[in-house]
Amino acid sequence: MRRENQTVPPGFAFIGFSYFPKLQAVLFVLFLLMHVVTLVGNIMIMFVIRLNQQLHMPMYFFLSALSFSEICYTFSIIPKMLSGLVLGTRTISFLGCAAQMHFSFMFGFTHSFLLTVMGYDRYVAICQPLHYSTVMTSRACTQLVAASWAGGGLLGLLVTSAVFQLPFCQSHRIDHFFCHVPPILQLACAGGEVVGTVVGIFCITALLGCFLFILLSYAFILGWILQMPSAKGRHKAFSACASHITVVVVHYGCASVIYLKHQSPRAAGASVLIDVSYTVFTPFLSPIIFSLRNKDLKNCSLEDKHVLLFCCFEKLPSLRNLGVDLKR
Repeated sequence: MRRENQTVPPGFAFIGFSYFPKLQAVLFVLFLLMHVVTLVGNIMIMFVIRLNQQLHMPMYFFLSALSFSEICYTFSIIPKMLSGLVLGTRTISFLGCAAQMHFSFMFGFTHSFLLTVMGYDRYVAICQPLHYSTVMTSRACTQLVAASWAGGGLLGLLVTSAVFQLPFCQSHRIDHFFCHVPPILQLACAGGEVVGTVVGIFCITALLGCFLFILLSYAFILGWILQMPSAKGRHKAFSACASHITVVVVHYGCASVIYLKHQSPRAAGASVLIDVSYTVFTPFLSPIIFSLRNKDLKNCSLEDKHVLLFCCFEKLPSLRNLGVDLKR
């Protein structure tokens, strides 16, 4: 069988949403609204944590870093997806595709590492409260966040390098809505199955390692909470972990479906919808969960909201001259 050109392709074309031609306008509006809510929610969390002195503690420092990684993750995928839905520009250059894959994996792994760090923070806070201030110092927290970002960047680079070193000689039409590993490997001339298996094992091992560490942390936490004599103390400890546990379940639940599902060309449309749950729906839920289930964030005082508005309006001289009264 004759092989096609094996040189570096000029670019790729996404055809993932072509399975739903009559729903593209609806999908655009839905995904745009969810993306806006994701951005606004995470930005508000970061601003509230920054401006409220009572939230200047390790748990909220990690939450702020998690919100920032969530914003970066969605920016690596969703804007290009939205432009394809509304403008029909569904092409991407070879380097652009490699960059999108790298950043999506980088921020995805970083998100998992930060969730693991937050689990460790809850373990130290509940099981070793007397040592919390000496273990979770400002320097230690900064190092944990930096290590999460560095680890995510390194793993993203390894995955992207393994995929894009392959020769591409098939059609350059990606059966997806972003540069995901399985549909890219379907375009490779040779070695796609081997690389796919290695990358799959690699990703599952990393995610499973993080999940088991979180599970171990909460096993210790649960054992410690059950020993508390006070029902009020047990309720307070459970409340401190509720939002993190919920996000972990949603994050790893969707991730397990993505990496463990059977790849079938006949079910490409269903595969696209499943991947949407991880790339759009999970980031959409995270700020909502942390805002509604976290007592400190939910009970942010009206004074803090005025401070937030004041800082925003201070950046606009024209509005300051109008004499806007923020207390009104």
